[in-house]
Amino acid sequence: MGRLDGKVALITGGARGMGKAHARHFAAEGARVVISDVLDEKGRSVADEIGTDRCKFVHHDVTSSDDWALAVDMALSSFGRLDVLVNNAGILRHAPVAEMDPGEFRQVIEVNLVGTWLGIRQVVAPMTAGGGGSIVNISSIEGFAGASGLSAYSASKFGVRGLTRSAAQELGPAGIRVNSVHPGGVMTSMALVAAQSMTGVDPSGFLKSLPIARFAEPVEISRLVAFLASDESSYTTGAEFLADGGLLSGPGY
Repeated sequence: MGRLDGKVALITGGARGMGKAHARHFAAEGARVVISDVLDEKGRSVADEIGTDRCKFVHHDVTSSDDWALAVDMALSSFGRLDVLVNNAGILRHAPVAEMDPGEFRQVIEVNLVGTWLGIRQVVAPMTAGGGGSIVNISSIEGFAGASGLSAYSASKFGVRGLTRSAAQELGPAGIRVNSVHPGGVMTSMALVAAQSMTGVDPSGFLKSLPIARFAEPVEISRLVAFLASDESSYTTGAEFLADGGLLSGPGY
């Protein structure tokens, strides 16, 4: 414990799933946290659970530049600085390319990719003024291997990889590190939706094929994110971290 003592973090999509796990784990590791989401009631509940002296909630649509400014201002006004951004917010829409509405495709790109870009853009000034920081972008294994019916999601997550690398190149001189995390199957509501959308796949057979033959608990991803947020990863930037139980280590990948 104490890996994040003195750090202030902004975690998007913090009202549930992995974002909620990240917020809990960061607070347990000593960070003060601002969580943001469009799910106000659930977000406030998470902040209350962690303790409002250590965690604040702000309503935040990640596709809105104005909302990004408010979220960053919340961190600065509440805790005086901003050291870490976790771009966790994301959505998933499942449909074959020929059947997907173009508006749905654009919505996924706006939230998952443009929202991540807006966040990086918004934190450059306060992190630079504070002497540096760490940005952790949550991508997916679908950022490495496309999946049928997930063209929008895969495109957005591949995009996050490129954005991460470019931002790492730009922001390194300011002391800002940028890395991406690529979870596989995690026990969240989004993962359940993805699993239910997979046709012709035997879930038990799929799990048995993994070197680590189970889905991850959200906190297992949170521990990796906390490492990248901490000073223990001080020489790591522009890197991609798979947390997929070994799924992409096998033949064909």
